[in-house]
Amino acid sequence: MLTQLDRLFWVGLSQVWTGWRHALVFVQPDTVVRWQREWVRRFWARRSRPKGPRPGRPAVASEICRLIRQMAIANPLWRAPRIHGELKMLGITISERTVSRILRSVPRPPSQTWKTFLHNHLGQIVSVDFFTVPTIRLRVLFVFLVLEHSRREVLHFNVTERPTSAWAAQQIVEAFADREVPHYLIRDRDGVYGSEVRGRLLSLGIEEVLTAPQSPWQNAYAERLIGSIRRECLNHFIILNARHLKSTLAAYFRYYHHSRPHLALEKQCPIERQIMKHGAIVEIPELGGLHHRYERIAA
Repeated sequence: MLTQLDRLFWVGLSQVWTGWRHALVFVQPDTVVRWQREWVRRFWARRSRPKGPRPGRPAVASEICRLIRQMAIANPLWRAPRIHGELKMLGITISERTVSRILRSVPRPPSQTWKTFLHNHLGQIVSVDFFTVPTIRLRVLFVFLVLEHSRREVLHFNVTERPTSAWAAQQIVEAFADREVPHYLIRDRDGVYGSEVRGRLLSLGIEEVLTAPQSPWQNAYAERLIGSIRRECLNHFIILNARHLKSTLAAYFRYYHHSRPHLALEKQCPIERQIMKHGAIVEIPELGGLHHRYERIAA
């Protein structure tokens, strides 16, 4: 029961708090009306739900959708007709229009990837580069290399103390004297490649591809070869003169072409080695025993 003091308290509070009546109402009339409308909507939605199978075309299996997207990404030149034909050959029944609709959600690159482009042109690309080797008398020798990208084969090399544009142009002529001329030649912007080199390349029908200034990684194959030459050969020799350097590099390139496995060639050699499965294994020294080659011989 409310006492007289309680009544006085609420009378005084009502004079200060004018909105006290709204606090006594937990549910507004509009809320009740909204509940009624929601209940009616859900009721008729349940009554209108079809009881049989869903009308229209059956949904495409997720495995087929995944296969279509995989084909589109792996083959950027294919469109819906080509992919639909491939699916037909695999015994998958689906309409071409459905394939086209699925392809809308696949991001298509604007062109082939650089990896694909370079792989398709490896047989038409060579690169050239210089590197220096000091002799025992502190003379600096320059080594010129011509590297073919497809099989990582060194087509030509030579050694000089004074490289000139005429000398470099002559080396390019000798490199392609008895073989097919490539379409592209990658080189850096060294000043030794003067007008004579450019004129000789133009007469041979070779297109120059210049790397950016101070960007050796853009001539990666040649730089990798030079690193291998240093690590596997020259770092373990004291070079006496140009003749000694030339004979040492010739011996290394025989090992490089015929014996050394290359990761980029699926662990084969630039000049492919035959796989031997029978016979006793023998050890053949290369470069004076710095490396060895292993072969099988008949017992």
